[in-house]
Amino acid sequence: MSTVVISHSDCFEHVNPPGHPECVDRLRAVEAALGIEAFSLLPRIEAPQATVAQLLRAHPQAHIDRLRALSPASGWAAVDADTSLSPGSLDAALRAAGANVLAVDMVMGGEAPNAFCAVRPPGHHAEAMRAMGFCLFGNAAVGALHAVEAHGLTRVAVVDFDVHHGNGTQDIFQNDGRLLYASTHEWPLYPGTGAAEETGVGNIVNAPLPAMSGGREFRAAFDTLILPALDRFRPELLIVSAGFDAHARDPLATLQLGEADFVWATNALCDVADRHCGGRIVSTLEGGYDLEALARSAAAHVRVLMERAR
Repeated sequence: MSTVVISHSDCFEHVNPPGHPECVDRLRAVEAALGIEAFSLLPRIEAPQATVAQLLRAHPQAHIDRLRALSPASGWAAVDADTSLSPGSLDAALRAAGANVLAVDMVMGGEAPNAFCAVRPPGHHAEAMRAMGFCLFGNAAVGALHAVEAHGLTRVAVVDFDVHHGNGTQDIFQNDGRLLYASTHEWPLYPGTGAAEETGVGNIVNAPLPAMSGGREFRAAFDTLILPALDRFRPELLIVSAGFDAHARDPLATLQLGEADFVWATNALCDVADRHCGGRIVSTLEGGYDLEALARSAAAHVRVLMERAR
């Protein structure tokens, strides 16, 4: 069996205003990086739209209704200062969440050992009741709750190495002991959450990193906090919020990671998955705003998933 890549052309139809860092070219860069011969044998699967029932596990109906009401027929509608809707945004967001649902189904059903969701908009800033930080629905959270509700799992972990703290995933998870959220991120930085003292019901593990931290500090945070927490939790499924904006080239933050650090982290997470959940990993694209760094890092991440696939 092989790693599968799940995406959909609708994800190109979410168009932010000119100059916005979360642009269509991000996904084009990832797709181009995965379009070379080394990835030619990867199955490419079209993402379905998440259903309302699937979204309701993470978001109330009022959140869905508000986004539908704001969705414009042309131009843009502002959700907040950083987050906009264009005519194609809602369909793109439904595909991004739906990709995570399908990835969970395929991995849990034995159709694939692991999966990468090449989607946008990202999701980890979307709180239960608020779209923000370029994110409309909590893609990883929707996938995790689908694993719990549809597949009967009792321990699902999300590990987030985006440079920004995933306040949305934390908000959705923080009172649910079936779910673990563990994050490395630059601190202080947008969105202002992610202090080490934020622990939920014992299921939130934050490893904030000072500005200009590099691979040594990042790997130490994994070794001392993230990986031990995962081993204690013993997840039945591991979901990765794979943001690549902790790269040294990224314009939105100051961490100094390189592709080798993402390779190391991916291998470490695959080791956890091998120990506890039969290698089952679902990875979903979050941030990354330097196109070259994003493309190289995403390709390096997927290459490890391919190498580790059973």
